[in-house]
Formats: sequence, C-alpha cells, structure tokens
Amino acid sequence: MLPLWRRRRYALIGARDHQRLTAVQFQPTLSYEDFVRGWRPDGSKGLQLVDGVFLDAVAAARADPQTPHVLVVEEINRGNPAQILGEMLTLIEDGKRSPAEALRLAYPRTIDERVYVPENLYLIGTMNLADRSLALVDLALRRRFSFVSLSPQFNETWKRWLVERARRRTLCPQSRRK
Repeated sequence: MLPLWRRRRYALIGARDHQRLTAVQFQPTLSYEDFVRGWRPDGSKGLQLVDGVFLDAVAAARADPQTPHVLVVEEINRGNPAQILGEMLTLIEDGKRSPAEALRLAYPRTIDERVYVPENLYLIGTMNLADRSLALVDLALRRRFSFVSLSPQFNETWKRWLVERARRRTLCPQSRRK
C-alpha cells in the first residue's frame, strides 16, 4: 500500500498518472536557476535559457487546464525556499493564480513575457520534522501552505514486513551486516 502522502498526490489528480505528477527534492545547493529558469551551457560554448522543473509543471498544467497536475517538493525546508522560488513565492498564492496576476520572471524570454501559476497545478511540500530545520521555514512560505502531520502507521503490513525481515535474517545469516 502507498504511503498517505503519495495517495494524496494521486487523489489530487484522480489517477496514478505520472504525466501529471512531477517531483523534485530541495537541497542546499538548489537555486532559482535550477528550479524556475536559468542559463545553461548549450554544448557549443554558448548559453541558452532553460526552464526548470517548476516552469515545466506550469506549462503542462496550462496546456491541460481541465486536468489537475501536482508538483511535489520533497524536503522543502532543506533548501532556501525564498531564494529558490523567487517571484514564484507570490505566484503560488491562492489569489494570484490568474493571467491578470502574472509577473515578469527574473530571466524572461521576451521583454513582455509574464508568467502565472494555473489553478490546476497543486503544490505539495514535504518535510521531516526530525530534521529540526522546520523552525527555519520562513513565514512567507508557511502562509502559502496548509500543514498536515503524518505519523507512521504501525499496522499489520508493517508487522508482517518486520517478521519476514527477521525470518530472512535468521535463515540467511550471511546477509546480516557485520
């Protein structure tokens, strides 16, 4: 059985459709240029402007406006969300998700390009409370998300897994770590 957070992301899109689901993990070196848009080497000693995973998800959702899309940001508190998101921090707000609220990006393709986040793109940010960096998540980011605590489920499936693992270790002692 899938963990609750995975079931939630599929519930938002109504199916196990990997085309409408994007996942990325924040880490300390991730930047706006990686996540939203930035300049990348083009292989011929030049640079080209490349969209990151966020704008790819925005484009997919805008191309299919009647269908929900989900972007999962794993360990959202491990990076610097304000630096990584840039103006997207404003654009993910509930009241700012329309063409009328579109903003110019830090690296626009044209002088008049404006971007907005469509309403059919859902963002899920996960974080590990044991990480202790939760307290560092800035208030501007906190107010843009709803928080749901998920606890481990020590159910029959978990118990069977433990028993099976213990049985295998007993039958195959060479598989034990030294």
